[in-house]
Amino acid sequence: MKKTIVFYISSLRKGGAERVIVNLAEHFHKSGYRVVIVTTRIAEREYEISEGIIRRISEPKEEMLQSGRVGNFKTRFTTLRDIWKEEKPDLIVSFIGKNNMMAILTSVFLKIPVVVSVRGNPPSEYYTKGLKLAEEVLFKKAAGVVLQTRESVSFFPKAVQKKSVILPNPLNPVFIKPAFEGKRKNQIVSVGILDENKNQAMLVRAFAQIIEEFPEMELVLYGEGEKRIELEALAKELKITEKVLMPGQCDKVQDTIDKARIFVLTSDTEGSPNAVIEAMSLGLAVVSTDCPCGGPAELIQNGENGLLVPVGNEKALAEALRKILSSPELEEKLRRNAVQIQTTMEPEVVCKKWQQYLEEVMR
Repeated sequence: MKKTIVFYISSLRKGGAERVIVNLAEHFHKSGYRVVIVTTRIAEREYEISEGIIRRISEPKEEMLQSGRVGNFKTRFTTLRDIWKEEKPDLIVSFIGKNNMMAILTSVFLKIPVVVSVRGNPPSEYYTKGLKLAEEVLFKKAAGVVLQTRESVSFFPKAVQKKSVILPNPLNPVFIKPAFEGKRKNQIVSVGILDENKNQAMLVRAFAQIIEEFPEMELVLYGEGEKRIELEALAKELKITEKVLMPGQCDKVQDTIDKARIFVLTSDTEGSPNAVIEAMSLGLAVVSTDCPCGGPAELIQNGENGLLVPVGNEKALAEALRKILSSPELEEKLRRNAVQIQTTMEPEVVCKKWQQYLEEVMR
C-alpha cells in the first residue's frame, strides 16, 4: 500500500519555498508515494504540478466565515483537521510561519507525525513574542524540524534544536544545463518580489554609482511587488531611468537571465535563497548580501564562486560590481566556480536526502 505524504503551504505562487514544495512533491510522486498538496488558497501565477498529485484547498467558503475572529479560526481549524482525517496521511510536511503551528495544532490526537520547516530567517517568521512563545511550545510536539542554515538553529530552544535537521533546497532541474559560453549581455540582473526585504533600492543606488564608469551596462529587475512604483521613482530621481528595466515577472528564468553577466541579491534576510542557487547554476557572477540567517554565506565562498557584501551597504555593493566589471579574469573565475553548485544541489541527490529523513520520521 502506498504511503501518503501531505505537503502544506499557503499557496503555490511563484516563490522559493513554493518551488521547493513542488520539487519535493514531484520527487515523492515519481518515487511511488501518494502525494497531496494542501494549500490555504489558489494564487495567481502558480507553479504547475503533475496530474497524479492531489491538490486540496483548506480555506473555507466565504459564507462559512461569518462568525468573527474566534469563530472563523474554529472553522478554519475544523476544515483543515477534516482534510487530515479524510486523507489519512502517514506524514504531514508543513512550510513557513503560522502554517507550521496550524499543522501541529490540527493534527493533535490524530497520530499523524508532523515535520515543520522554517524557510526563511526564523526571527522574521516568528516576529512577535506571542509567535515566538507559540513556536517554542508547539515545535516540541513536532516529529521533526527542517532548517536551512546552521545559524538558524540557535534561534530555537534546546529541545527543538535536538530534533532539528538542516536540509538543502533541491535545484530545479531546468537550471541544470551547460553555462552559456558566448558573448554575454551587458546586464546586471535581479529576480524576486519587489518588496522591503528584497531591498532592490540598494541595488538601484549602487548601480547609479557605477554607470558612468560602465555606460554599456543596464540593470534589469525581474519581479512585481509593492515597491515597484518607488523603484521607478528612485531610478528617475537618480536620472538612470533608461538604464533600469523592470519587465515584471518572467516564467522561464533559466532562459531569461542565463546570458546576463552579473546576478545580485540584496535581501535583508533570507533562508537559503533559490535565486542565488539558480543564478550560480547558470554560470553568472553572483553578488549577494551576507544576510541572516546565513544562507548566502553557506553558498558563496567570498571571492571564489561569488562575492558577499554587508546588508544595506550600497557602497560595498557598488565596489563589488566595479570589481567584477573591471576584471574579466575575476568574472570568469566566479562564473566557472559557481557552476559547481549543480553537483552539490543536484535535485535527485538533495531529494534523496529529504526522502531518507522523512522515511526515518515515519518509521
